[in-house]
Amino acid sequence: MIYTSEHEEVRRTLARFIDKEINPFVDEWERAGRFPAHELFRKMGECGFLGLNKPVEYGGSGLDFSYAMLMAEELGTIRCGGVPLSIGVQTDMATPALARFGSDELRREFLAPSIAGEMVACIGVSEPGAGSDVASIKTSARADGDEWVIDGAKTWITNGCQADWMCMLANTGDGPPHRNKSLLCVPMKSKGITVSAPLDKLGMRSSDTATIHFDGVRIPRRFLIGEAGKGFTYQMLQFQEERLWGAAACLKAHEASIAQTLEYAQTRRAFGRRLLDNQAVAFRLAELQTEVELLRSLAYRAVEAYVRGEDVTRLATMAKLKAGRLGRELTDACLQFWGGMGFMNETPVSRAYRDHRLTSIGGGADEIMLTVLSRMMDKRAA
Repeated sequence: MIYTSEHEEVRRTLARFIDKEINPFVDEWERAGRFPAHELFRKMGECGFLGLNKPVEYGGSGLDFSYAMLMAEELGTIRCGGVPLSIGVQTDMATPALARFGSDELRREFLAPSIAGEMVACIGVSEPGAGSDVASIKTSARADGDEWVIDGAKTWITNGCQADWMCMLANTGDGPPHRNKSLLCVPMKSKGITVSAPLDKLGMRSSDTATIHFDGVRIPRRFLIGEAGKGFTYQMLQFQEERLWGAAACLKAHEASIAQTLEYAQTRRAFGRRLLDNQAVAFRLAELQTEVELLRSLAYRAVEAYVRGEDVTRLATMAKLKAGRLGRELTDACLQFWGGMGFMNETPVSRAYRDHRLTSIGGGADEIMLTVLSRMMDKRAA
């Protein structure tokens, strides 16, 4: 995938925005356990960042998916993982199905204000008893006249404390688990919704995360995204974009960890010489930089195929798996080279170590990625 001059202009504009509106405040937001999502998203909406590949009719730019991935990659220059994650939920996790399958009325009501930054979105799939096992969710939405009545709970919901609406996956029928689910737009101020206090997490400290309970929540039947019973399929398609986003968003963040560790190893002296003069350190950093470039190549190839309209399940799954594994391996190695300083929260590698651990869990755990890939290998061999 080759970025054009148009891509580079978007990147430069976003880089300036991050330098002015985000990075100066990251440490404050990390300490507070949340960032002001409405305030930041309004500014991003005014700049057109929240709808790069969304339809022009609803305020988007109508560009192809490669622009969304360029944005995800540039978000990796934010000096934490929580803020990029929350932005990614807004752009590439909670809204793709709505943009693709939602009615015009529904897109005017939820997509347009999300692109403008007037609404904060969250995605409601995981539950207390169902994380990567999406087919096992228990939250239900039963039809009652012109309304859906929702009962259940969702947990680990990024943006959950500040969200205005949720893209929710719920059981709307009694059929097989892959054909009895639907996606719904659920206003978060609806009666019967209870939002927990922010969950206390290992990393991603600046993104608020909540458990949300639904007790007889009533929403209009027209808040259904696409067709009833197609929710599992729609969510699997959303996962493709989420997983590609996750692979792209870690690239520049990992390069920053390597660069910071390299600088430290150039100045830190041990046993009478620079830390970098140890071949084990220099070789390992070179190897990790190579791994980042390999992940970039895989992600770019998957995005090219996605833009062409191809099925990228295999490539997106591989990219997500590799991003998670590399996030653990790279940050652990870099932290080790910082020694005792790496164990201090004041160093950026400590934050990276905590934040990137989520990549192997969120959006489908490594084991789910391996299950998908092994099944695909079995079918191809057969």
